[in-house]
Amino acid sequence: MDSAKSGFNSIDEYIATFPKDIQKILEEVRAVIKAAAPDAVEKISYQMPTFFLNGNLVHFAAFKKHVGFYPTPSGIEAFKKELSIYEGAKGSVQFPLDKPMPLKLISRIVKFRVAENSKKATVKSGKKK
Repeated sequence: MDSAKSGFNSIDEYIATFPKDIQKILEEVRAVIKAAAPDAVEKISYQMPTFFLNGNLVHFAAFKKHVGFYPTPSGIEAFKKELSIYEGAKGSVQFPLDKPMPLKLISRIVKFRVAENSKKATVKSGKKK
């Protein structure tokens, strides 16, 4: 796991640094995010895979024993009950690698974040007029 490498240029490059079993999990998470936010742009931010649409939507990253998922504090708060079974913090949650990824929950959180960012963008554009 050469994830200490600095300067990833793409999500593909990031994922390629992990063992095949972890790559598979990361690709599943990536595919779910893409499906839930088809207009989002992929990029690397904070050296993590990031999806961007009217601002950062979500980040994710692999660690030794979990996948970190970062949907901002509002994304965590909105799904607090469902996320309560996982370790986490104000803006993040840890999905253990030895358990199935909660892909449906990830999809719902991403859709929530798309709606949230779209609403903020609409409000901002309305203020500029």
